[in-house]
Amino acid sequence: MLHRILSLWLCFSLSSTVFAQNSFQIKGSIVNSNTLQPIEGANIIGESLYAISSPTGTFTINNVAEGTYSFTISHLGYASKTITIKVGPNMEELKILLDESTIALNEIEVNGKTKKRVNKESPVVSHVVTKEFLANNRENSLMQTLSKIPGVSTIKIGSGQSKPVIRGLGFNRVAVVQNGIKHEAQQWGNDHGLEIDQYGIENIQIVKGPASLVYGSDAIAGVVDIQPNAIPLMHSFSGEVNLLGESNNDLLGVSAGVQARSHNWFYRGRLTYRDYGDYKVPTDQINYENYIFTLHDNNLRNTAGKEANASFSLGYVSDHITSETTISNVNAKNGFFANAHGLEVRTSRIDYDNSNRDIDLPYHKVNHFKISNNTSIALDNHTIQLDLGFQNNLREEHSEPTPHGYMPTPPNTKERGFHKNTFSLNVKDAFKPNDKHNLVTGVNVEFQDNTLSGWGFLIPEYTRFTVGAFAFDQYEINSDLHLLAGVRYDFGQINSKSYFDWYPSTINNTNGSTSYVYLQRAQDKTLDFGNVSASVGLSYILNHTTFKINAGKSFRIPLPNELASDGVNYHMYRYEKGNLNLDPEESYQLDIDIDHTTKNFSIGVSPFVNFFENFIYLNPTSNYYETLQIYEYTQSKVFRAGGELRASTSIINNLDLNASAEYVYSRQTSGPKEGFTIPFSPPLSGLFSASYQFKDVFFFKQPQLSADYRITAAQDEIVPPEEQTNGYQVLTMSLLTQLNLYKTMNPLEVKLKLNNVFNTKYYDHTSFYRLIDVPEAGRNISIALTQTF
Repeated sequence: MLHRILSLWLCFSLSSTVFAQNSFQIKGSIVNSNTLQPIEGANIIGESLYAISSPTGTFTINNVAEGTYSFTISHLGYASKTITIKVGPNMEELKILLDESTIALNEIEVNGKTKKRVNKESPVVSHVVTKEFLANNRENSLMQTLSKIPGVSTIKIGSGQSKPVIRGLGFNRVAVVQNGIKHEAQQWGNDHGLEIDQYGIENIQIVKGPASLVYGSDAIAGVVDIQPNAIPLMHSFSGEVNLLGESNNDLLGVSAGVQARSHNWFYRGRLTYRDYGDYKVPTDQINYENYIFTLHDNNLRNTAGKEANASFSLGYVSDHITSETTISNVNAKNGFFANAHGLEVRTSRIDYDNSNRDIDLPYHKVNHFKISNNTSIALDNHTIQLDLGFQNNLREEHSEPTPHGYMPTPPNTKERGFHKNTFSLNVKDAFKPNDKHNLVTGVNVEFQDNTLSGWGFLIPEYTRFTVGAFAFDQYEINSDLHLLAGVRYDFGQINSKSYFDWYPSTINNTNGSTSYVYLQRAQDKTLDFGNVSASVGLSYILNHTTFKINAGKSFRIPLPNELASDGVNYHMYRYEKGNLNLDPEESYQLDIDIDHTTKNFSIGVSPFVNFFENFIYLNPTSNYYETLQIYEYTQSKVFRAGGELRASTSIINNLDLNASAEYVYSRQTSGPKEGFTIPFSPPLSGLFSASYQFKDVFFFKQPQLSADYRITAAQDEIVPPEEQTNGYQVLTMSLLTQLNLYKTMNPLEVKLKLNNVFNTKYYDHTSFYRLIDVPEAGRNISIALTQTF
């Protein structure tokens, strides 16, 4: 059904584009009649048509049918003017002269700060990701796109899925927030990606470091905050169609989005569909657990997938209220390389090499439904923000019904099913009593209910309730010196449910008798957690240099899998046991950020020091369940330090150079792995980028050629049974340009990208598939087309 809706939507969007080819474009400029200087911000309003003049005084109105129209042009300080024009072929550009108004205005003082200035004044160390960055660096998943940012990496699972890692910490230590609501799925799993459509996103703020103060206990390592898009301009309609093709996995993708606004009401909608085959790696065999697996035509078999995403929102905006309700659904089916789910079944009848686009066992199906409402109410010195959310996550993991131990042959392929409902409520009041203080108080409430199905068991059913209250104040000591301090308290309760095997196991008793027992793997248990988070920081702006220092204390409630897992994790080929005696993680971190930016040069450094009182991790034991080694969750003290270095310059016109480096040092200072690092610690890595903007060449407008050269050192700092990873160097090239295909439409944006230019065989230390000897993807040519209208 979803695919049919998607098809209809795409037909609508594409037909809108085609229809626009038979319409016309109104172009013109607004100037002062006395000085002939351009007038910025003038309103050009007609019936269902609207535009605002640019800083150069120009404006454009697209998709106008042939006919006669009246427009009123207005601007503060000028007398309004109404014109009538005839729209049709061979139109000339309009030049509209506005007379200065004879109404004398008193002196007006305008107070306001740019987003860049607000970010400088905040002591929180963060990185703002723009829509332009996302468009120019788009990869197969949102987190792969963001991995170009220093300090951000990913745990990858195949070619289309990944989860965020900030300064070496991931899983539930990094909160992903979309439109004010924390994304809740099955983040605990190594093979579980993010169910978020990366198209249509305009702004992301990445907080590096503890952010529990505002985002709650799961933000102990950082936050990926996907912020709401800007509200469409009044009386506007716009949209875009994105097409994507890739050579490595034969990916075909399309995404179409529209948005419109009348006076107070607005809406947005987007549909995305992606279909891809097995991806290629620069090797023809995999060596895993001393078994050699030959790859046909370098295809990592059964890694094909398909995704269909849809979202729609309806909003209302006035002087005092802004409210938007968003409904979205992400649906995906992805195959797993069979050896990423335990060893490949030897007696399987599946012909994995029959086609590179079919999805055989093992695979997973995921459907994530989300509805949220964001309402902002302005009342004198208060701004009330309400965020409501409901999420339903359905995940099924299918594999060949193979018996293990005393388990009989399972009746079907559904090994595990997870069904999770999450309800969220955030209330925040930003109070500005005077020009010096910006006081924010708030409450976050969340309830989760996770149920199970399938013949396999790893974690129990559970409910999880959390509530947290916080308050912080940003105090302006003077215009360049700001202090931020806050405190938060969280309470959480986890109720895990009992679980018994659905088949009896044979128990040999000490008296020589034999029993057949349905083994209990989880018990009914209620656990309460509570703790305090706090943060204090300073920012100081000295001409072109910004100094930030921030100290914070955060904590994290253990996950149900860390507390109560008791089963085989075939993705990791090991037996995992939880520990009901785990304490909440507590972390203390000091961040410093120094940034110096001028017109043609920028340099910055962001060091940090971090100490975990009781870091939770899976520790291999000397015990075995059947032939699988037992891993048990435990805790240890961990010391970490590191940071990022960045620099950019424009040596000559049109040539931009960028360089960045990142490093994290980790050491366990107690516990069974004392003296070792922690799993998935990223090695020293640097990225050097150069881009050159050419003049127009033939029909290519503003062509820009870019090269990214990443150098990553070997990772010798490991924790057993991890293995060391060799260093590598990878080159990526890209070409961005525009084509004027139709006079009445915006230029077609074209991006041609060549990843892994030399088809280098290398292993990413933070990749899940690295553990099973699967290198990163080989050379890939991608082409992306974007047509806005």
